[in-house]
Amino acid sequence: MRPTKEVSGSRAELQRPKEFSGLFNSRPLGRKWPAKQPKTFVCANGDNLIQDTCKICAQNDPNVKFDFCTTTLQAAPGSNCTSLHGLGMISIRLIRYNVTDTRCYIKQLLNDTKFDPYVKACLSDCFDLYSDAIPSVDQAMKYYDSKRYDDADIHISAVMDAATTCEDGFSEKEGAVSPLMKRDDDMFQLSALALSIMHMLWTGSH
Repeated sequence: MRPTKEVSGSRAELQRPKEFSGLFNSRPLGRKWPAKQPKTFVCANGDNLIQDTCKICAQNDPNVKFDFCTTTLQAAPGSNCTSLHGLGMISIRLIRYNVTDTRCYIKQLLNDTKFDPYVKACLSDCFDLYSDAIPSVDQAMKYYDSKRYDDADIHISAVMDAATTCEDGFSEKEGAVSPLMKRDDDMFQLSALALSIMHMLWTGSH
């Protein structure tokens, strides 16, 4: 049986395979927020707002990829007629959907006989991580809606850590292949996007 891995609260303490070094960069759990009041942004042209938002996010955070950001937000219902705050809420809702969908997908994989015991143990760990992420996203959504961005940051960072920890588990055994690689990466990038938008709102950078 694979030893149980202790999960730290900080991603910086987790070991990552080289192939993920560009995707899973360290981000502390919770960010030091500046003492500045949040501002409200409204843009009549939703496409321009998405383009501008993604450009700033990608410039300020290497974990946010411009193409992923624009494609994801433009495909979301209501994104063409919302504010910057609205885009942040959309990103959190996308996280909620992906967490729930990935948890269901993992449950299906656990019943698949093609996986060896080690991979199944990893999948079981991931199932627990994504299960715990659901209330974290729900709480983040409440804090975000109340413009308590620093508190929302902590809970979204926890979801980000769940995706990284899940993926790291498969790398502990040579030759093990993660069937969740794409989903974990999407979850990581969605979380990074939500965090970047919250930081824009809080600092007034646009």
